[in-house]
Amino acid sequence: MNFVECHEEPIHIPGYIQSFGYLIGIDAESHSITFFGKNITDIFPVENTEQLFGKKISDFPELFQPVLNSDIYIFVDKHTRRENETYFDKILIGEKQYHFSVFRTQNNIFLEFEAVIANPHKHITNKYDNFYIIDNAQEIWEQLLSSLERIVNYDRMMIYKFMMDGSGKVIAERTNENLESYLGLHYPESDIPRQAREMYKKKRKRIFSDVYSEPVPLLSRVEGDIDLTFASSRAMSPIHGQYIKNSGAASSFSISILIDDVLWGLVTCQNSVAKHIDLEDRVQAGIFTALASNAYSSFKSKKELEYRLNLNERAAHLKYELLKHNMLFESLIENKSELRDLPEADGLVIVSDGNLITDGVVPEKAVIEKIIKWAHENTEDNLYINRSFLKKHGNYLGLNENSAGIIIYFVERSKNEMLIWFRKEFDEHIQWAGNPEKKIGVFLQNGEEKNIISPRTSFEVFTQNIKGNSKRWSSRNIIAVQAIRDIILETSHKQYNAIKELNDQLKKVNEELDSFSYTISHDLGTPLTVMKLNAQMLLSNFEKTEKNKNKLNSIIEEIDNMADMMRDVLQLSRAKHSELQLDTIQTRNMIHRISENAKVTFDSPATEIIIGDCPDVLGDKTMLHQVFLNIINNAVKYSSQNDFPKIEIEGKENGETIIYTIKDNGIGIPDEEKHKMFKIFNRMDNAKKFKGNGIGLSIVHRIMKRIGGNVEYESHKDGTTFILTFKKP
Repeated sequence: MNFVECHEEPIHIPGYIQSFGYLIGIDAESHSITFFGKNITDIFPVENTEQLFGKKISDFPELFQPVLNSDIYIFVDKHTRRENETYFDKILIGEKQYHFSVFRTQNNIFLEFEAVIANPHKHITNKYDNFYIIDNAQEIWEQLLSSLERIVNYDRMMIYKFMMDGSGKVIAERTNENLESYLGLHYPESDIPRQAREMYKKKRKRIFSDVYSEPVPLLSRVEGDIDLTFASSRAMSPIHGQYIKNSGAASSFSISILIDDVLWGLVTCQNSVAKHIDLEDRVQAGIFTALASNAYSSFKSKKELEYRLNLNERAAHLKYELLKHNMLFESLIENKSELRDLPEADGLVIVSDGNLITDGVVPEKAVIEKIIKWAHENTEDNLYINRSFLKKHGNYLGLNENSAGIIIYFVERSKNEMLIWFRKEFDEHIQWAGNPEKKIGVFLQNGEEKNIISPRTSFEVFTQNIKGNSKRWSSRNIIAVQAIRDIILETSHKQYNAIKELNDQLKKVNEELDSFSYTISHDLGTPLTVMKLNAQMLLSNFEKTEKNKNKLNSIIEEIDNMADMMRDVLQLSRAKHSELQLDTIQTRNMIHRISENAKVTFDSPATEIIIGDCPDVLGDKTMLHQVFLNIINNAVKYSSQNDFPKIEIEGKENGETIIYTIKDNGIGIPDEEKHKMFKIFNRMDNAKKFKGNGIGLSIVHRIMKRIGGNVEYESHKDGTTFILTFKKP
């Protein structure tokens, strides 16, 4: 016994037609009869059907005179130049009128007949252009059902929309007491498998008048199976027939809804008892459906245009804001809320140079770092989008409900620069029309028993709770991210040119600074020497009290320090392009001297400075002095207005490194401004009442990087702790 998946069932070659239709197939070249439905004798009194094979319709003038007199048969070659294009006529066979259809598929011309059925209840009052004055998508489909009700009037009439995953949902419905409502229910993808969807795109109207009637076999002299895709009377598959029976219906009629050549959905009609709709009414129902489809497409295009215009306006404003800054990521940070809002995300993380800047609802820092590592290892494209990120990777990455959906955009993968958007988990409850779980059944197909997915026996509402997903990222959200990407690329290019120009200017300035460094180091040597000699003379001639001696000795010591620093500046200027030579530096005296001078500089004699262990570090003396000078000065300055200012300085060994902490009880650093800490000329809002130029911490950051160390900080409302990491000598 064979097993057949739903999408493998050959529904286009059933070998049978429905009993309401009559079919004759003729060869496209010779026009000789090659196949026909066994029931052809019901309308054409053929005594021996075998005599038809190999003969032409014209060989039996008395038998097929109504066909021979029809214009579409007279000009059959003209009407069948293009495949699958159908032409219609009405002919009188005996005492009864029939619809006569002609079309060609591959090497066969199909002549199809079905009786004309008058519809005394048909009443159409709607104008064809009514759909185009409706400015609401749902109303368009409600209007369509209202119009079709006047033409075909089934017990249950539904608009069935295909979802992105292939499943479907009933979004509009009209029903009566004969059949229950399915409005809002979902249907699994297997209900309408792939090959069925492809056929709905080709043959847009399908009717199954009576699922309980016996199909009519085709009698054929054609080798192989006959493709009945475009035959209105094509018999249904046994699985589809059982499916309709299980739903409580005995008859069905469907019309494809195509939007921009994509199968968007179906008009699905079902009746509790057998029901056949006249061909003319089916065609008219198809026209109304096409009008509604076009109206919906027009409506969506209008809304899309409105969205694009709004997006362009917001994008232009964002570009203007980004170009206000010289640094790209500084621009992004300043506009982080707009960047988060454009794709309708709940949270945003900006990753740059080891910094994480957040906006909205995002995971914890440790989780974000895991996501960044995962993205580098598991994605190749610069844009990664997933609405089931929590469901797929939650356990491995330690995600929670704040990171169910994700968009990752690599601005520069090699530099670990990226934007990450997050969406919270969406508590999704799907109501299915019956349990969607697949079951295997046995069906007889062409005399052979086959295992195949069995249609559901119950359509009772089955609720499924789905966890781990966010709301779906729509095409608009993706377009918004792509717009941000384009703005960043354009902005980066403009900023690159600006930075290149600034670098050229900086090169000239550096050359001038080299000359200036040499000049001040040389020319200031003489006045410093004079100052030192005068101080030494005063020391020898001054009243020799201990207090005066200490003051003069302090002056002489600082003059010597200044002279040393100028010599070091000159050496640094000369050696800045060569390899930096690091030495073992003792820090205690340096830290003590800087601390005492800071209390004088910032007029804060009450500041308590506690100096703990001061282990030696590997560094450059001049650079190290600059580091401690800037950090300690800041600590004293920004805590000087505290009632009890206190500074704690301590160093300790940690493996192969030496870590110094400088802790103060000053004003602290606001969270929203921490990303600016080491930017040159940057000053916090709460620091503007203190004198300063915003250069010091930038110098510290650059020096620590150059000597192979690192600077970090921790801050809150009660103060700040700077953490300096040096190499161990």
